[in-house]
Amino acid sequence: MLFNVYGEHALYQWIGLAVVLIALILLNEFARRTKAGGLIMFVGFSAAMTVYCVVLAIGASQGLDWATQNATVTEMNSWFHYAKVYAALAGCLGFMAIKYSWGKIGRAQWFKCFPFVIVAINILIAVVSDFESAFHGFAEGDAALFGGGWWYSSEGVNLIGGWWNVFNGLAGIINIFCMTGIFGIYISKKRQDMLWPDMTWVYIIAYDIWNFCYTYNCLPTHSWYCGVALLVAPTIAGLCWNKGGWIQNRAFTLAMWCMFAQTFPLLINEGLFHAEATMNPVANIIVSSLALIINIMAIIWILVRAKKQHINPWMKEVWVGTKDFDEALERRAPLKSLLETMPKSASQEDIKTLEKEYEQYPLAS
Repeated sequence: MLFNVYGEHALYQWIGLAVVLIALILLNEFARRTKAGGLIMFVGFSAAMTVYCVVLAIGASQGLDWATQNATVTEMNSWFHYAKVYAALAGCLGFMAIKYSWGKIGRAQWFKCFPFVIVAINILIAVVSDFESAFHGFAEGDAALFGGGWWYSSEGVNLIGGWWNVFNGLAGIINIFCMTGIFGIYISKKRQDMLWPDMTWVYIIAYDIWNFCYTYNCLPTHSWYCGVALLVAPTIAGLCWNKGGWIQNRAFTLAMWCMFAQTFPLLINEGLFHAEATMNPVANIIVSSLALIINIMAIIWILVRAKKQHINPWMKEVWVGTKDFDEALERRAPLKSLLETMPKSASQEDIKTLEKEYEQYPLAS
């Protein structure tokens, strides 16, 4: 098995998974449907978390017991967790800037590459973490199957690093190049979503398998929740009722989970709901190999389609004409609606840029 979710606590572990999944789906809907919901989640809660973490850091630096013994300090102190939570929050705020046309930056054509950049940064954070585990496994760990080794992280977690980390790190790098049509970013009706129509099921599956593998390799104490529930929640929304909005779903749910885990780690690290990956090298090498193979297949498919269409797959949409792409584009807000809800600060240049964007796919407007 991939996880230790059997025995006397199995029922609680499965209930915990269901609760996290449902909560993330509902909270994502709360954050995406209104401006107030997004601001509460990604400004209000993030500010509270930041103050909490800063106070703990100051207390810990002074050797105060209430701080040094706090679970956020002892179990969530690695560079990865802080990099991840703030990178995810940056993505959420950037996506909101685009869908609400906030300021000149939210309306700028060049800023449409922001989703690609912030997602790439988030992926690279995990890739570095995978390679870090491989380094420690090879250099410091006790010998294990497939040439890897065991080592302890700064948070006291027993990890096994090896070739599986290398395979999955490479899969993550390839996954970055599987993001296509990076300037094809649109706004949905009622300005509820930032849409990326070219991010179809092909990318979603490749990403989900890679990211699951990362959590399985490097976050064994959290993977049951952040490698399963946290990936399934945005995927359900993205494939069912929020076509084209998967990347926004992913950023929103990731930020919510990271803030929760950073503040209340003991709810998932200990007790009845705690569940760990088995950390079996055979399982690690299988899932990592699968992640690498799937991402290689995805990039090959993308390049083949791009060649047939004679386009640059990163500057132009590759999946035009597919069911997923067309359904996502149909959710784009009518041009008239966007112009009516455009902030008063919008210039004539902003308006002309928006009108030109709609000329490319006139049937969707």
